[in-house]
Amino acid sequence: MEGTNPVNKKLAAALSGGAVLAVAALSGCSSNSAPKGPDPKLVSWAKSVCDAVPAQDAKIKAANAAISTTAADTAKPETLQKTDSKAFQDMADGYKAIATAVNEAGAPPGVSGGAKRLGDVVKSFNSLSTSYADLKKQVDDLDTKDQAKFASGLHDVATQMTELEKKHQSGTESLKALQQGEVQDAIAQQPSCKKVASSASSSPSVAATAG
Repeated sequence: MEGTNPVNKKLAAALSGGAVLAVAALSGCSSNSAPKGPDPKLVSWAKSVCDAVPAQDAKIKAANAAISTTAADTAKPETLQKTDSKAFQDMADGYKAIATAVNEAGAPPGVSGGAKRLGDVVKSFNSLSTSYADLKKQVDDLDTKDQAKFASGLHDVATQMTELEKKHQSGTESLKALQQGEVQDAIAQQPSCKKVASSASSSPSVAATAG
């Protein structure tokens, strides 16, 4: 039976990059499709969405880093459980907050199919939030007194993290679908989304979605 440290490293590897892929899709890259600039109402809409992203992006990345950092050390089961539990809760909260912000912003004005695109984003991010909340519960229920059982349980969590990649991809695709034409140009004007794009482009694991 593997020890907890090697298994937690697998968990960190499964988590690496994937958790921030969807957030990084709010790239702020301009499509230059509207030389005169997007509709002011659309710019206002983009601001309400983008202003909510950096704090949640930072929370999700910090959770990712916490698991990776703990995995690099030979931590006790209790320490791993506490760190991973908090990280999964922070991710659940982060994705939920983004979904809420997008939902409250409403459909981008003047955009064909905007309501459906927005609904897809909200659905994807709420689904990610639920999945991470479920993982937190699984981690909380692990038996830290039995290292073999704990390692086995952590292995199951790591496996589920790998399977979550499909949901991350769905979240990324839904955000990209929302950013078409003037929507992308409006987002490109927002310093908050540019901040996320800049942060993402500095990381090899998420750079592919940042432009």
